[in-house]
Amino acid sequence: MNDARLKGRWYIKLYGADGELKNDIAGDNVIVDTGKQFLADFLASAAVAASTFTMRYIAIGSDNSAEAASNTALGVETARVSATVSTATNIYRLIATFGSGVGTGNIYEYGVFSTATTGAGTMFSRDTEGLITKGANDELVVTTEVTIS
Repeated sequence: MNDARLKGRWYIKLYGADGELKNDIAGDNVIVDTGKQFLADFLASAAVAASTFTMRYIAIGSDNSAEAASNTALGVETARVSATVSTATNIYRLIATFGSGVGTGNIYEYGVFSTATTGAGTMFSRDTEGLITKGANDELVVTTEVTIS
């Protein structure tokens, strides 16, 4: 039997005001229960209206609690932005940029959500990594990939 599985991976890059790379982190995440259900619901509705897929917002936060499949939100969300969506073979990729003045402070957690509204929507996945401190003039580029295999 060939079982389909989801695997999430995050790539986080912090750039200074001069454009120089200050920090570079990568890590795996947990595809949470609500994210799995969202994907199932989307696949079921895709034939009706493909425009219903809204899982394209990346949020960052300051809580360093471990991720769990039962998570439905970030621990302490500090910012959320719309991501650029692309695909590769069996990969769904989102890339979001948190520009100057957006999401400044200590960052440990990352999540994918179905709406632009902070603290709302369905969470698809969550990741916690080591501390990144984003200054007011820094730019943070966050990439997440979900591989379906």
